Amino acid sequence: MANSNLTNAKKAKNDEFYTQYGDIQKEIEAYLEYNPDVFRGKVVYCNCDDPFESNFFRYFVLNFNKLGLKQLITTSYKPSPVANTQLGLFGDDKTLTKSKGHPKLTANKFIINEVRDIDGDGEFNLKDIARQLKTNKHNEWTPLEGDGDFRSDECVGLLKQSDIVVTNPPFSLFREYIKQLFDYNKKFVIIGNKNAVTTKEIFPLIKDNKMWSGKTEWSGGLWFVTMDDSDVDRVIDGVNMKNVSSVWFTNLDHGRRHQPLPLMTMEENLKYSKHKEIKGEKSYKKYDNYDAIEVPFTDAIPSDYDGVMGVPISFLDKYNPDQFEIIGIDRYVKDNPNYGKRFTIGGQEIYARVLIKHTKVKK
Repeated sequence: MANSNLTNAKKAKNDEFYTQYGDIQKEIEAYLEYNPDVFRGKVVYCNCDDPFESNFFRYFVLNFNKLGLKQLITTSYKPSPVANTQLGLFGDDKTLTKSKGHPKLTANKFIINEVRDIDGDGEFNLKDIARQLKTNKHNEWTPLEGDGDFRSDECVGLLKQSDIVVTNPPFSLFREYIKQLFDYNKKFVIIGNKNAVTTKEIFPLIKDNKMWSGKTEWSGGLWFVTMDDSDVDRVIDGVNMKNVSSVWFTNLDHGRRHQPLPLMTMEENLKYSKHKEIKGEKSYKKYDNYDAIEVPFTDAIPSDYDGVMGVPISFLDKYNPDQFEIIGIDRYVKDNPNYGKRFTIGGQEIYARVLIKHTKVKK
């Protein structure tokens, strides 16, 4: 039991990352560039975001009218550590039960149906939201009955009401979270660890073009605000930051997804490639146990090869479904003679490889 509690505590701490406002803004606006009406008339649900702390809530509430949202729903998984200090700002909600002594902490639910400039200063900001939640009957702030777990009946009920889910779900529950989104046929823009793409639950969704990489490029990961003082990569303006190998996943279309990847022919790669593993070689290496060539870098994909190629998982950041067909992933491709194991070259195991083919070979 002690080990189980320790594991759960560690998972909870590893899941406690707060997404930066600028990263959310950059990602969401890419979808608006491709389709300005993508959020218009829609209900957006941020179901793993403490409304008191979440930059997801902040972004969508401040851009509510610009996006043309019908409704914004935000729920938290656990009580906000600043909730008690914020009650005065957000007003005394009559739905909250008064208690003697120390206030009872609860998970919260915000439902925003309308935003407008209340104080007459000509600018809409979070102070206006605070006043609206106190005075506007069209908006709602209430405690949740449960702890806000996205799997609870209460939160699933809110999920059913939504059109698009945008959040940073717990990394340790990512596969379960994705399954729920597909079970209820929801559009989404979410953050997850990039290595999740190699799992047998997630990869088939990518292969079948049911989900794909977001607009933000994979290189460099994402920087999050972290609550874990013992695991900090950088301190910026007094704020503890952690770099995590995370990327955006979505099933909303965006322009970068349809940009063709510029490539050289096989002959040109062998002669001019910037990679020493390719330049000067007589040919591309082949796997010991699978009929495909090894392409260790996405920009070294030969434009004129019509067979199967193994590429790094980072290829998915550049994947254009009009240019390439995804065959499978090494461990779980059907005709892998050592199903469940990676490919080898010269007896040495190669890191995870996505198997692809050109949709149309350019000679």
